Amino acid sequence: MVLTGAQILVEELIRHGTDTVFGYPGGTVLDIYDALYVSRKRIKHVTTAHEQGAVHAADGFARVTGRPGVVISTSGPGATNLVTGIANAYLDSVPLVAVTGNVAAPLLGKDSFQEVDIVGVTQPIVKHNFIVHDVRKLADTVREAFALAASDRKGPVLVDIPKNIQRDECEYEAGESRCQDEVDVDGRTVQMSANGRTDAGGQEGQAGTNGRMPKAGAVACHSENLQGKNELPCIDRALEAIRSCERPYIYCGGGVVSAGAENEVLALSKKLSAPIGLSMMGLTAIPESYELNLGMSGMHGKYAATLTQSKADLMIAAGVRFSDRATGDIAEYTKNCTVIHIDIDEAELGKNIPEIIELCGDAKQILRTLTDSIQEKWNEEWVKKILMYKAADNAGENAERFSPANIIRTVRKFSKDDTVVATDVGQHQMWVMQHYGFTKPRTLLTSGGLGAMGYGLGASIGGCLASGRNRTVLFTGDGSFGMNLTELATAVSQGLPLTVVLLNNGTLGMVRQWQGFFYSERYSCTTLERKTDFVALAKAFGADGCRVDSLAELEAVLDGNLPEGGPFVLDCRIDIDEKVFPMIPPGGSVKDIMIGA
Repeated sequence: MVLTGAQILVEELIRHGTDTVFGYPGGTVLDIYDALYVSRKRIKHVTTAHEQGAVHAADGFARVTGRPGVVISTSGPGATNLVTGIANAYLDSVPLVAVTGNVAAPLLGKDSFQEVDIVGVTQPIVKHNFIVHDVRKLADTVREAFALAASDRKGPVLVDIPKNIQRDECEYEAGESRCQDEVDVDGRTVQMSANGRTDAGGQEGQAGTNGRMPKAGAVACHSENLQGKNELPCIDRALEAIRSCERPYIYCGGGVVSAGAENEVLALSKKLSAPIGLSMMGLTAIPESYELNLGMSGMHGKYAATLTQSKADLMIAAGVRFSDRATGDIAEYTKNCTVIHIDIDEAELGKNIPEIIELCGDAKQILRTLTDSIQEKWNEEWVKKILMYKAADNAGENAERFSPANIIRTVRKFSKDDTVVATDVGQHQMWVMQHYGFTKPRTLLTSGGLGAMGYGLGASIGGCLASGRNRTVLFTGDGSFGMNLTELATAVSQGLPLTVVLLNNGTLGMVRQWQGFFYSERYSCTTLERKTDFVALAKAFGADGCRVDSLAELEAVLDGNLPEGGPFVLDCRIDIDEKVFPMIPPGGSVKDIMIGA
C-alpha cells in the first residue's frame, strides 16, 4: 500500500509494540501528529508541558517496561530541549527512540526558521542517529533505530525526519524487525559490536560511539563463545580466582537489571556465600530482604557495603562502570582484591580499573556459566563478619524524629513491593537509596550517570503510565522540583495517581553539604530564600496537597487518604542542615569515610 512518510513512521511505531509516545507538537511535525490523530485508537500520545518532560517520561516508561521509550519533538528548540534527556538515557543505558522533525531537505543548511543540526548536536550522546533523505528508506531506518536502541548495551537513537519526507509517499510493506546483532547503515550491513555501537558514518546514519567501541587487543570472553569456556584463558582465570578466594564480594550494577540477570546474581551469591553491594543503577536487582544484600556502595553507600568491599580478596563486578563516585581512590579500592569485571560493553573493561579479569558478554549467561562451573563454598567466619557489619549499619536513629530517613521509611510502609519510585537528584536521592528498601527490579527511576535535576516528575509520569496507572511515588527536593514542576499539568491532565514527597529544606542540599565540608561553610547561592507555597501551587495546577510536619501527620495522609485520580504533593519540611551520611570525600577511600557530623 502507498503511505506518506508520516504514516509509515506511525505504522512502524505500532508494529514495534509502541502503545504510548510522549511529545510536543510543532510546525515540522504536523504531518506526524496528523498521522497520530488518524491512528489514535491504536497508539496513545501524551502531550507534556515541555519537551524535556517528554523525553524524561519516555525514559521512565522504558526503564519500567524494558522496551524502548519513544519521544517526538519538532525542530529547532523542540529538538534541543530533548538533549538533556537523551544524554541522561545514554549515560544510564536506557533504550530510547527520539523522533525529531526538521525543515524540508532543500532548506537544510540555509538557517531556515527553527532549523538546527540536531544530528550533529546529539552525536556524542547517542548510540546512533539518522537523518532520512529518502522516504523509501524511512521504514528500514525506524526498524534499525529500534534494533539499535534495544540491543546489547542499550541506549538512545535519534531519527531526524525532514518535513518533505513526512509528506512524500511510497509503497510500504510491514517487514520483519531487524536482527538485533546486525543492521543496515548507508545501504550496507553492519555487524553490531559487543556494546551495540556501530562504526557507521555519513548523513543517513551518524554514529555516536563516544569511545565505547571494542578496544584493540582486549582480552575478553564474548558470550557467544562461552560454550568453549575451557579453551578461554579469561574464563579459566576467573574460575581459578573464584576457587582460590576466601572473601568473595559481588558488585552488582544496572547491567544486571538490563540483562534480567537478577536470579543469576542471587544463585552465585548463595553458592559462594558472597555478600552483594549494589551500584545506584543496580539497586533493584536484589531484594532488600536478602540476608547478604549490603545495599548501595560508593560515596554515599552503606558503611557495611564499603567496609566489606575493602576487606574482600575477590570482587565479581557485573554490569557496572566503576565511576568515580563508586570507587573513590582507585588504588585503595582495588588494593586487596582481584577484580573480575563482567560487562556487555567491551569499552568499559579496563577503562577505570586497569588490572582486571575481563569477561565481555551477556551478564545472565556469564554469571550462569560461572555458577555452574564452581563448587559450593561456605565461609562461616566471612559471613559472620558481614552480618556484624550489616547489623551495625542498621542501628537506627530515633524512630519518632521527622527526619528524611524516617519519612522515606514511612512512605515505604504504605507502598507495595511493585510500586514504581522516581527520584530527582541531590540529598533526597541518596536518602532514598539508603532507606527505601527495594524488592523488585525495574521499580526505581533515577538519574545516575548524568545526575539531572528535574528528571523525576517527567520520569514518574512515564513510569506511572508504564505500570498501568498504578500509584507511583516521586521523592524530590525543592531545588529539583522547581526545575520542571510544570509537568504537574501533565500529571493532572492524565489523571495520574502520583504521590510527590517533597523533602523541603529551602536549599540546594547536596551542594550546601559540600560547601559545609570543603568550603569552610561559605554557603554561596545555595540558600534559596524562595517564598513558593508548593501546596497552593499544586492546587493551581489542579492537583492537591498538604504540608506535613510530623510522622503522625504523614501516616494519616498515606493511610487511605490519597486521591486516586490525580497527583498529591506532600510538602515535608526538614532541617536545612540535614546531611547524607556515610560520605566518602571525593578521591577518598574507606579510611576517609565520614559516618556523621
